Parts: sequence; structure tokens; C-alpha cells
Amino acid sequence: LFILYSSGTTGMPKCIIHGHGGTLLQLVKEHQLHSDIKPGDRVFYYTTCGWMMWNWLVTSLASRATIILYDGSPLVCDTSVLFDLADTYRITHFGASAKYFDALKKMHKMPGKTHKLESLKYVLSTGSPLLTETFDYIYQSIDRDICLSSISGGTDIVSCFMVGNPMGAVWSGELQSRGLGLRVEVFDENGVSVQEKKGELVCTAPFPAMPLGFWGDSDGSKFHKAYFSDYPNVWSHRDYAEITEHNGVVIYGRSDATLNPGGVRIGTAEIYRQVEKIDAIEESLVVGQDWRDDVRIVLFVKLRSGQTLDDNLRDDIVKVVRKNTTPRHVPKKIVAVPDIPRTMSGKIVELAVHNVIHHLPVKNSEALANPEALQYFENIEALQQD
Repeated sequence: LFILYSSGTTGMPKCIIHGHGGTLLQLVKEHQLHSDIKPGDRVFYYTTCGWMMWNWLVTSLASRATIILYDGSPLVCDTSVLFDLADTYRITHFGASAKYFDALKKMHKMPGKTHKLESLKYVLSTGSPLLTETFDYIYQSIDRDICLSSISGGTDIVSCFMVGNPMGAVWSGELQSRGLGLRVEVFDENGVSVQEKKGELVCTAPFPAMPLGFWGDSDGSKFHKAYFSDYPNVWSHRDYAEITEHNGVVIYGRSDATLNPGGVRIGTAEIYRQVEKIDAIEESLVVGQDWRDDVRIVLFVKLRSGQTLDDNLRDDIVKVVRKNTTPRHVPKKIVAVPDIPRTMSGKIVELAVHNVIHHLPVKNSEALANPEALQYFENIEALQQD
């Protein structure tokens, strides 16, 4: 049905083959049961054709919904263009990346006051974890009566492991539920299923949207290494996550990008959630730097126009991270950069930056939308000092 390339955030993009029946069944389930898409609904998701959310969006035609397409920047017309579409075409389901909603929040936009949004009943977000504060922003500034679903899956399964639940409660900062028919669990370091504890996100039983394999991987060895090498017959999704007391899920970042200062495992999203509350910061990227037989946390920030990384801003960053997490989460080095490298689908590439600061080769530069940004991380003097 689909042949998709992964984004390349953690290495060379994988060429993934997705089958017909299982993929369609999975997506129709997500649309109709988890997103309440009905015949006649109008579904919009801001996405490029290179992101799996394009496939997700197009497949809503199987539920006899109408899809709305838009090609261009989401921030033109004083950032109102997407909500103009929502009014003009009476959109019922409005989806975009978490970064888009975060940007609206930082610009103090109030779409619920500037637009009618009379048909809107569902807002979806994916691409990265939606901040707790952004949950609050969407309900306060867009519409209090919509169902807000932060969802997560990936190109690997061209669908979601964590989805919405139109009949359930929405808890700020949590993905509402695990998908029906999917045995999604979190394993601790001993491979034991746990709840209310951080660990590896896994799926312990076969599922309809499991890919058929990788193109050109005739013996299946690359496919097995990618998903089944950690635990026998268990799909490892490479997310560092926690199942909450509400049976929701919190994702703390990619498990292969977790930080280990002093041997304590920290998800990168735990730091992003705090840093991106600060209006002066447009975007950030955090990595671990090997330093004196340990790992220290290095935070790179791209500042908004007119802002400077001075001592006051550094202090603000340190204070907000320490107050809302732990002293171990506080970056040892904070460095301003002109740009942050990202994939074609907009995901930041922590592994590539990690390799650059450690003078290691970057294997996935062809997958980057702005590979020239990697030069900003080379030979940084501050990273050669205590």
C-alpha cells in the first residue's frame, strides 16, 4: 500500500514497506473509534507529503470524510491562515504539529476570539510531545468544548500506538490512551512491564499495521535489528515513556537519545518541556556530551529575533529547569546557535549533533532539510572547557 522512508532522526532513513489490509484497518480504527470521524466530517491536518500524517489524512477518505489540503507556510496572514481555512471550509477535525501550537502560544494568538470555528469538534497534535502548558493554551485560546488528542506513533507503523478517546477525560501533558487492539506496554530495565515508571515503549503482540519489512532487506536482518533485537518477539518502538495512573501515556523522548548524567536516565523531552516555556527561545536541542568519565547535559538554543543569550536568560533557563524537574536536569552548558538541524519532516536531529560535537561522522546528513546547520556545532570553544 505504502513505501515510506523514516525521517532519519537517528541514522540513515529506513525504507519501510506497509501492506494493504492491516494498514487500512488500523487507520480506519483510529479515525472512526479514536477520532470520531464520521461521514460528512471535514478533516484537515497540516502536513507535507513526506510525513506519514499525509497518509493518515488521505486514508480518512475511507471513512467517507472530506479532506482539506493546504500547501504553504502555516504562519502567513498574521498566522491566521489555517484557522481561516477552518472557518471557510467548516473543518471538524483540525490537526497540526505540537511545534505549531507552541508557536501560536508564544505569539499570544487567540484563534477562538478572531475566528468562529463553529464546526470544530476535534483538535489533534503530533510530531513531538505536546507541552502541558500548550494543552491549557488550546483549551483557553481555541475552544473549551473540543476533544484535544495528542497522538503518537510513527512512520514505522504509519499509524499510532497512542491515540485519542472521544469518550474519555483529557489530562494535560498526557496522551489519552493506547490504541484499541494494541498490547502497548512499558518495560523497565529488566524487561518487566511497569506502570507509573519510566521505561521502554513496546508492543508485546502482533498488530495489523506492523510493516512487511524493509525494501532490499532480503533476509530480514535489518528489520529484526531495528525492532526485535532488544526483547524476543516484542516490538521495541525506541520511545522512553511512562504509563500514568490514568492509563494515559507520557513520552519523555527517544530512548536512543536519552541522557545519562551520573548514570541517571533522563528523557530529552523532560528538558524541552521546560525550556520552551521561555518566550525568548524559539527552539532548542539537548544532547549529552562525554566529559571527564561522565556525561554532561548541553543545551543549544535558537533565540527569537532580537534576543540575546545573556546571563539573565541563562539564569532563567536554569531556574525553570531546576524548579520543575531536578538538579540533574539542569544543563551544564547553554549555547546559542543560529539554527538547529532538522529532517525533511521537521524533526530535530539530536544524534547528528551528538556526533558533531564528538567529532564523529554524521551518517544521515542527506535526510536533513538544512544540513548546513551542522556547522554551527563544530569546534565550539565552550564545550572544550569545564
